[in-house]
Amino acid sequence: MNHAMNDAMNDELNVRDGIGKALEAMRAGRADRAIELLEPLSRQSPRDARVWQLLGFASRDEQRMPEAAQAFAQAVQRHPKDAKSVLAHAQARYESGLPAAQLCRQALELDPDNLAAIGGCAAALAAEDQKRAAENLLVDTLARRPDWLEGHKALSALRWTAGDTEEFVRSYTAACRKLPQHVPLRLAWFRQVAQARNWPAALAIIEAGERLCGAQPAFVMARLFIAAESGARAQAEALFEHTRDWRDEVRDLAWIRHCLRERRPAEAADVALALTRTPSARLAWPYLSLIWRLLEDPRALWLDGSPPYARAMEVDLTSADLAEFAALLRRLHTARAPYIEQSVRGGTQTDRPLFFRAEPIVQRVRARLLDAIREYVAGLPPFVEGHPLLGTPRTQLLFSGSWSVRLLSQGYNVAHTHPMGWISSAFYVSLPSTAQMGPAPAGWIRFGTPPPELGLDLPAYAQIEPRPGRLALFPSTLWHSTVPFDDGERLVAAFDVRPPAY
Repeated sequence: MNHAMNDAMNDELNVRDGIGKALEAMRAGRADRAIELLEPLSRQSPRDARVWQLLGFASRDEQRMPEAAQAFAQAVQRHPKDAKSVLAHAQARYESGLPAAQLCRQALELDPDNLAAIGGCAAALAAEDQKRAAENLLVDTLARRPDWLEGHKALSALRWTAGDTEEFVRSYTAACRKLPQHVPLRLAWFRQVAQARNWPAALAIIEAGERLCGAQPAFVMARLFIAAESGARAQAEALFEHTRDWRDEVRDLAWIRHCLRERRPAEAADVALALTRTPSARLAWPYLSLIWRLLEDPRALWLDGSPPYARAMEVDLTSADLAEFAALLRRLHTARAPYIEQSVRGGTQTDRPLFFRAEPIVQRVRARLLDAIREYVAGLPPFVEGHPLLGTPRTQLLFSGSWSVRLLSQGYNVAHTHPMGWISSAFYVSLPSTAQMGPAPAGWIRFGTPPPELGLDLPAYAQIEPRPGRLALFPSTLWHSTVPFDDGERLVAAFDVRPPAY
């Protein structure tokens, strides 16, 4: 009996020690090391839910989502009433492209007030073609929790992508009637309407807020944004003068865009350079590129590359692989319209992280693309202190996002950048015939063209011709756009590589 107790105690000590070391590894950003510690531990103590749960979280951190889902399933099997494991299992299955709605419901039964679980359940229901149930869940929750900002955003996106471009923000209207002096709620409502560039409606939201809540710096900034972006030049100049001494990154970005529109790049140069030393750096670098180009400053070439750091690479996939991948992508394009904040025009964009999905073809494509990314990174010039592409560690490669874009006749992407990324991409899966596409450069990707609303006459640095199986890689701070094409379907997978941490 004593011998058995000693064995049990030793096993428990080993598990605790292994879990402790794995937690230390994860805190140090070494989820890969945590997995190395936990996998043998899961075989030695297969009944311990703690080991499986932590292995799930480590696998998730390493973006091995199918493996994370399997580990969480083991944790739930051993401790079915643990709400944390049930929710994590549901989220991992959702991101793996697997059914998750029923698991989300189980998580809600265990923790009915968990807003993250409610949001996850709504997303899972929508993904499983139960959009009405997803909408009802969000509406019912917002009736109880009108201050739930993420819920309003999710509901607005669900309605917008379903084609409701008129009343997609009506949940905010109802919530502000209940909470008329809730400033963050009103500002969230304003941002959704402003993204749709409905300036009269956006201004009405702010005016009502001023009547109900009094003067607020955030309302001044909202008015400034509307004036600058809608072309109300005199009003914008007055508001910029009024806020001259404000230390506000939103104001600084608005000022930079205003100066570019007004052909006064020199006035924006110092502000943009200062922003590159703040958390808004990846928003500022693309504008600094435009400023330096307009001023004929050689630092523009230092930043974007000469030639630009854009490269076309042929990915080692067969025509059968591409056809299988294209068929899967088409099944994922279920929205009627792209998300309101996206650059897509004349097409749709998928929602869930594409390269977390469990299908073998997705994992095969992901592996080949990671090989290409490693080759691109290996071919970059040496480290340059302070450079957004060259001045970061070249270690772990993780995605900050992955998706598919399906463009149809006359479709295109407006000029944009990717502030959440380090390296961005376009992987061409299926394209129209040459006759359908139209004369070159129809359907090509262009680099360096500024957003059209700034009215700047700057030519493209370079352009890449799309071909099935070709991958374009480029810095996430580099402006890029797609030239409209005549007819057919242009099917692309894309991703951002997360900026590596020091």
